[in-house]
Amino acid sequence: MSLYYFDHAASAPRRDEVAEAMDHWQQGVVGNPSGSHRASREARRAVEEARDEVAAFVGARPGGVIFTAGGTESCDLAIVGVTNRHRRTHERSEIVISRIEHHAIIDAAEMMARDFESVSVRYVDVDAEGVLELDSLESVLSENTAIVSVMTVNNETGVRQPLDGVNSLAKSMIAGGAPTHTDAVAGAPWLNLPIVTATIDMISICAHKIGGPVNSGALILRNDVALDAVVPGGGQERGLRGGTVDVAACVGLAAAVRATRSELAEVNDRVTDFQSKLVAAMGFLPGCRVTSTGALRVPGTVHVTFEDLASDELLFLLDQEGVCASAASSCSSGAGQPSHVLAAMGVAPERARGSLRLSMGPETTGDDVDALIRILSSTVYRLRGEA
Repeated sequence: MSLYYFDHAASAPRRDEVAEAMDHWQQGVVGNPSGSHRASREARRAVEEARDEVAAFVGARPGGVIFTAGGTESCDLAIVGVTNRHRRTHERSEIVISRIEHHAIIDAAEMMARDFESVSVRYVDVDAEGVLELDSLESVLSENTAIVSVMTVNNETGVRQPLDGVNSLAKSMIAGGAPTHTDAVAGAPWLNLPIVTATIDMISICAHKIGGPVNSGALILRNDVALDAVVPGGGQERGLRGGTVDVAACVGLAAAVRATRSELAEVNDRVTDFQSKLVAAMGFLPGCRVTSTGALRVPGTVHVTFEDLASDELLFLLDQEGVCASAASSCSSGAGQPSHVLAAMGVAPERARGSLRLSMGPETTGDDVDALIRILSSTVYRLRGEA
């Protein structure tokens, strides 16, 4: 049976060049980059070259790159690290986030609010298309704001967020300005991050959404932001992330961002055509509604909802035909939990239960898209008893 992979937003296929780059650092002698002998110096050189590559990917200085074990840790370090530092000098600390953030952000913020009475979370609303409302952001900012975190692209709908407006308000509405952070994991495969995130203080990325290894990511500080280490000990990564640096993971992330940069324009052009074809085809399926057609979206994602159908039924039958897809975020692909993103957008629960996310990448072909349209159409008509 052929495999049609439409779940790149959950995890992209490992790139050949990534595997090749990592191979040398996954066997034999791999020196500790913190050491002084030859093997350690070679490892440290590889890590610093990777740091240069990652910095260029987002348009920052190499010294601002903090390697982490993935996007979740990167987001956690931004939220927890900045809030803990803020708590030292303020009686109240408010974490401002949008209602459609990934759970890496939401859970970190809510954990801080649970653990410390002086910490609270302020949520920013989105409109029906899933775009953050700047008026809502302005209404929740205060002198107690510790950090403002808004994702670059929503991981479920593919909708881009107004980062320049977010940063402008965070800097102008609060004396001294509040630090800003963006979870750029879903935007990294599609956007020119040096331009799109140019005004944001901190950017989180991970490797496995762009063809790199899992458990590899980075928090990049564009400006000098005061934050505490979440994992102290050893003084690695400017004292902000203790523990021996994984050389292979850093090299793999660097190889992935290098490949992504080199093919960004070509992949965007090609996949935009695929997205248009899928959206047009979805319009012919009974009870199908394409999400956020009025918003600016990245090419790789087509999110739809079906009236009177359940995501788990759709996913089960699609899987039997070799189609890999998901219902919501990559952390809840099996549709076990209702989407907080769709709820924030005002999508009715009965329609949200029939959600489907189809996400593409550099490997997606026209034949894949044609097969998906054929299989999904057949599946929908079968479930409606019209096959």
